[in-house]
Amino acid sequence: MNATDIHVQPLDAATFAPFGDVIELGDTPTQIINQGNCERFTDLAQLSFINGGTAGISLFNAKPYKLPHTLNLLERHPLGSQAFIPLHNEPFLVIVAHDSDGKPVNPVAFATTGKQAVNYHRNTWHGVLTPVGVQPLFVVVDRIGGEGSNLEEHHADTAWQVHDVNNLLGVG
Repeated sequence: MNATDIHVQPLDAATFAPFGDVIELGDTPTQIINQGNCERFTDLAQLSFINGGTAGISLFNAKPYKLPHTLNLLERHPLGSQAFIPLHNEPFLVIVAHDSDGKPVNPVAFATTGKQAVNYHRNTWHGVLTPVGVQPLFVVVDRIGGEGSNLEEHHADTAWQVHDVNNLLGVG
């Protein structure tokens, strides 16, 4: 099996916009609360759910992946967005792909800074949760219940090899 190369780039809101939202602190808080002791940054991701269901909050206790990373499984959620919010300050890989006739193509890989989270838009092909280095805990906000299946998986005939990972993730 020949691997197709994917080069990792830093995660930023503009580049990631076609796939979802980058959840991170901005320069200016929306408001100051709690007697001036807390900066609130409001509405950082656009949650979207169709065919019923509600927003659910789950915890994912994910095993870290070894590097370099080989990508052969992508998934998407046609009925609801899905946010991954780390409860640690460690970077993790975010892999997304464009859609062509119902299949993922041209995957793109990003490295978070360790202080970023992501929200995948409905129907966005993405790699599975890919922490590296440590066993992290994530808060996941996604669609629970409702009508229809909210998971599609694609097992690639040819795997992709993710490169340039160690430097951007600060591991290795």
